[in-house]
Amino acid sequence: MSNDVFEFKKFRIKQNKSAMKVGTDAVLLGSWVSVGGCDRILDIGTGTGIIALMLAQKTTAYITALEIDQASFEQATENAGQSVYKNQINVVNKAFQDYWKNNKKKFDLIVSNPPYFVDSLKSNDTTRSTARHADVLPFNELIEGVNGILSPGGKFCVILPKKEAESFCKLAEQKNLYLSKLLRVRNSPDKEEDKRHIMQFEFGKHHFTEDILYIRTTDPQEYSPEYKQLTMDYYVHF
Repeated sequence: MSNDVFEFKKFRIKQNKSAMKVGTDAVLLGSWVSVGGCDRILDIGTGTGIIALMLAQKTTAYITALEIDQASFEQATENAGQSVYKNQINVVNKAFQDYWKNNKKKFDLIVSNPPYFVDSLKSNDTTRSTARHADVLPFNELIEGVNGILSPGGKFCVILPKKEAESFCKLAEQKNLYLSKLLRVRNSPDKEEDKRHIMQFEFGKHHFTEDILYIRTTDPQEYSPEYKQLTMDYYVHF
């Protein structure tokens, strides 16, 4: 199959137009997020629409998928429209900063695989740089918007590298959003460095839980049983 199409068990992702292709971060976040009790979900920076589609597979909630890049918006619209979840997902071509200020409804769950590069060199590919660099959606503006449209009992889930995650948590606490659940993602048991933090925030302090996920075993060719279990509803080969 062409690299322009990524096949999941219950939907397919075309990615020839989108700046950001299907990646492990999105699959991890979409697999990990709990959707219980949710009626309205917001996916910020949907890209190809992958996370919105993953969530649609495990809930009947109505999902709004935001995307600022025109080409990615068209791609996400196509992917959602050609899936069995087409009546469940609404893809919107708008910056999050503009969207939340004009939105009066609250969301039970907000998810984002946000751009996080701050000081790194930018690519000559403008759309890819927009998708990867935080200047288009700075952490403080993302948190401010979430604070404005997350329901009182709602949850906000995000995936970031360890360093960025630590600074993100400090900013979130300034808006009364506290970490209630954390998954530390590591490559393998022989490499103890956290590669990603998948985080769930809620208003006010709650009971905190924390786990570690190894993507592979000590054999670099073998995915770990835990990673397979987490993603088995989506990956065709698990």
